[in-house]
Amino acid sequence: MSSDHSPKIAASNGKDNEKAALGEPDVVLDGYSVAEGADILALQDVDPALNAKMHLVNNAIDEIGWTNYHWKLFVLNGFGYAVDSLLLLLQSIISTQAGYEFTPSYARALTIAVYVGMLFGALFWGISGDIIGRRFAFNVSLFICSFFTIVAGASPNWVALAVFIAFLGFGGGGNLIMDTTVFIEYLPSNKQWVLTWLAAWWGLGQAIAGFIAWGFLSPLKWNCPNPFDDNGVRTSVCYKHSNMGWRYVMYTSGCLVLVMSVARITVIRLKETPKYLLGEGKDQRLVEDFHKMAKKYNRPCSITLEQLDACGVINSAHAKNAFSVSELTIHFRGLFATRTIGFSTALIWLSWTLIGLAYPLFYVFLSSYLASRGADFGNLSTYDTWRNYALVNISGIPGPMLAGWMCNLKILGRKYTMVIGALVTMAFFFAYTAIRNQAQNVGFSCAIAFCLNIYYGTLYAYTPEVLPSAHRATGNGVAVACNRVMGIISAVVATYANTSTSVPIYVCAALYIAMAAVAIAFPFEPYGKRSS
Repeated sequence: MSSDHSPKIAASNGKDNEKAALGEPDVVLDGYSVAEGADILALQDVDPALNAKMHLVNNAIDEIGWTNYHWKLFVLNGFGYAVDSLLLLLQSIISTQAGYEFTPSYARALTIAVYVGMLFGALFWGISGDIIGRRFAFNVSLFICSFFTIVAGASPNWVALAVFIAFLGFGGGGNLIMDTTVFIEYLPSNKQWVLTWLAAWWGLGQAIAGFIAWGFLSPLKWNCPNPFDDNGVRTSVCYKHSNMGWRYVMYTSGCLVLVMSVARITVIRLKETPKYLLGEGKDQRLVEDFHKMAKKYNRPCSITLEQLDACGVINSAHAKNAFSVSELTIHFRGLFATRTIGFSTALIWLSWTLIGLAYPLFYVFLSSYLASRGADFGNLSTYDTWRNYALVNISGIPGPMLAGWMCNLKILGRKYTMVIGALVTMAFFFAYTAIRNQAQNVGFSCAIAFCLNIYYGTLYAYTPEVLPSAHRATGNGVAVACNRVMGIISAVVATYANTSTSVPIYVCAALYIAMAAVAIAFPFEPYGKRSS
């Protein structure tokens, strides 16, 4: 292992002499770097001082290695994934029973409300994460979720319920962004694949939502029967006191999220991430935090303030005034700083847009399409319906775990893991159109949940891995926002389109093929490299 910890960038592209002539740092390999010692964006030459300092910071993270602190981050960041999936499902879980009570004028209002909330939340928390830091958004967003989830359970009417659903979506909109951003900025390079495993918490959140629904929406004593006839005319009244099941779902979920919120600030007491401090120019605090961590976990740490000072001054991460148009402009321009980085950013946003449309659109049209082709699922009891729902969601948990193993294979890496996940999911979607009974329905739904999370889990991990650290939360936020926009569009399409035609089935299949093609076209492969 090399003992040279001077500010040098790892690379191997044969441009060393040219760089030396320009007065840039020499290019070397060192013992703390993985593979060829390359930081993913080191060769983009956006800011030589930032590249040199980033290399030293990555060396320090690798030198300290995996600790119990990372285990805590894995669990507490996983809460954000679980909450995000829980919140997305809650509105669909409660909409039918709440509709019995409130007689909504627009049945899909809750779906649109949660996606609108998450859209603005993704943008707000993403941009603020780059401007004021990761720590604030990480600690606050879950509290907002828990508060409005509980309040939504006490809604007096449909409009109020939709408004509260939008606010809980706003709080939840920042979770996925901050969870992946915070985690990647602490991870040793040989453990970056663990970021994919975070998505297993997504499936766990869905499963928890299913079990809560199973417990509260099955008993007849807490739920009104359908008060509408086949023509949609109300034939009976559904009173609040006889329809408390959906409210109990919201109260229970809100309390669960509150416990997670408290755990985040009491168990881990998150410090600001080292790569954010680097962009802020707070080198001394960064070095102090590293040495405190190393001392706590009895690990070596050789980074010094003098090494960082020798790299020069970073001038590409922030404007002079944090709360200005210039600051906002810097973060968006930084995502397109070079042709390669800009191409990567555009493809990431396109991927999130495609999956955001394909997945909900398929399920929007599926039930009507299958019914028009003679599928007979029988008259399931409420108990069996929610049991099956929980089984399907549990099946999504192992998908990201398999993806974590696949993306750490040199032959596949992140890109081809996504290709396989997208194409296999597409195959199961096509096969799903042939099902004709309930057993087939449950089986194929479980298979799709498993395979889709191979793609989704890897995309969640790949996005923050390849984005520039100073602008990571902004780029991540826009990516997730693109996904939410498509969720809104799918809800509107479902309201006005013909849901028995086969055209959307083939459109969705084409979208999955497009996702695979985009994954192949990604210019960066993070396998064997370190997040910049």
